[in-house]
Amino acid sequence: MPDRCPERRLSGVNCTLDTIQQEMERLPQGTRRLAAQLRLRIEPYWLWSALTDYENLNRFIPNLSLSRQLSREGNQVRVEQVGTQNLCGIRFSARVLLELHEDLEAGQLAFQMVEGDFRRFQGFWMIGTDPTSTWLLYDLTVQGNPGMPIGLIEQRLQQDLANNLRGVQQEAHRRAGIGKSQQQP
Repeated sequence: MPDRCPERRLSGVNCTLDTIQQEMERLPQGTRRLAAQLRLRIEPYWLWSALTDYENLNRFIPNLSLSRQLSREGNQVRVEQVGTQNLCGIRFSARVLLELHEDLEAGQLAFQMVEGDFRRFQGFWMIGTDPTSTWLLYDLTVQGNPGMPIGLIEQRLQQDLANNLRGVQQEAHRRAGIGKSQQQP
């Protein structure tokens, strides 16, 4: 069960609004755990609305070229996603079939790969509030297949985490009708 307080998950407790904190942990056998957190001023509903719009995630999450919902049974959702990157001039695509568990009350969207191009791909999105802001946390544990250049993948994932959070933030603001001039830093 993930820690529900993101401040204990990421170092540097005093994350200011609209600032992204990141952490990367090297685990055995080429496994990486990456986490990123963003604090912002928006109602949690709008973040949840963006994150659970599985058919349209590829519209606002960079490098996600396909996202489609395959099935739903209550709060269990199966989604196929394809991410596409250019690594050193070579086009790299990875497909995952994810099983997601939605827990709206806890603000958590947990996912685990059931089939795909990695040995391991699992984590969660979490949304919460404190007295000053709403926070969005993305936590991913990934292990590449043999032959995958984990160093390059690690670098891209670190860059992409921030971009993914920004994409969700912008879409949530769009859905909430918050223009750039209304966003508070």
